Amino acid sequence: MAQSKEETEVMLQYNAGDNSTRNSSGAMATPKPSDSNAMLKTVSLVLLTLQNAALILVMRYVRIRQGDMFMATTAVIVSEALKCLTCLVIVFFEEKFSVRNWMKHLYDNIFSQPMDCVNVSVPSLIYVLQNNLLYVAVSNLDAATFQVTYQLKILTTALFSVAMLKKQLSRLQWVSLVVLFIGVAIVQTQPDNTASKPASTGTTVVEQSASIGLVAVIISCLMSGFAGVYFEKILKGTKQSVWIRNVQLGSLGVVIGLIAMYFKDGDKVAEKGFFFGYDMIVFIVIFIQAFGGLLVAVVVKYADNILKGFATSAAIIISCLMSVLFFDFHVSIQFAFGASLVMVSIYMYSKFVPAPSTKMTSA
Repeated sequence: MAQSKEETEVMLQYNAGDNSTRNSSGAMATPKPSDSNAMLKTVSLVLLTLQNAALILVMRYVRIRQGDMFMATTAVIVSEALKCLTCLVIVFFEEKFSVRNWMKHLYDNIFSQPMDCVNVSVPSLIYVLQNNLLYVAVSNLDAATFQVTYQLKILTTALFSVAMLKKQLSRLQWVSLVVLFIGVAIVQTQPDNTASKPASTGTTVVEQSASIGLVAVIISCLMSGFAGVYFEKILKGTKQSVWIRNVQLGSLGVVIGLIAMYFKDGDKVAEKGFFFGYDMIVFIVIFIQAFGGLLVAVVVKYADNILKGFATSAAIIISCLMSVLFFDFHVSIQFAFGASLVMVSIYMYSKFVPAPSTKMTSA
């Protein structure tokens, strides 16, 4: 995930505060913030790991269980709406709960700049399509296989960052990207268990295709890489906050999602209703999807690159264990080797960053 200007400013202010802390005698006081900072890093690690693992595991479950299947297009719409409403509330809080200031802030930064909204519509369109593809992918791949393969987004984000933002990668980072690709390839070339038999949770049987899942993941990774870098470029070139940008993304996402729903599931929605197949677990999936990204944006202030890489690796391990326990997933030697390469590559990419630069961001 790319580091925003706001996150950089917070870290600079925090570091400056540490250096100016003195006791009454003029000597440097004991840096108590280090203890709280360590605790925040631990909390960040836990939250990042749970967010990375929970979404895929629960999404996988609701797509292969017994009962009426909800329409993924409607779930994406609800997720975008929740994200938009949440960011509107955050902006309202930042404006000291003043309705007049809140409306003026929205008008000045959104409604009075129609061309800016056009620019934001590009990543918004891509994110809506990507989220729909994720449902296709997780419906056709085991949670563990999906979790490993989806790390290709690191590769696509890095390539788009180099091409669009002129980002500099170290030699070992390039090596890590090669290792990442090899690891994913090893995982994907293992004997295909999903093509020969349907998925089963003990109560239901759902047909799935590993090839369809792989194509969906690859396209999702390409979309994720491009949209993320494009959005980062927009953030760097304008004054709007991350929350305002997410209001734009969410509101446009709802509109684009409704159009996608009309063409894909319009007849089914008209016949069975928008919330057909919904229950508490489906809403949990939508909740995690909507607030997961916002959660990461908040806790990433306290998490460095190595911590984020560790959280991703831990999520892969959790996904494997949970898949074995609940989804009848069998960990082969080939899968274990490929997944290990992916986790090593994530650590390498996070660890061996180039020398600090004000223009450098991390994928």
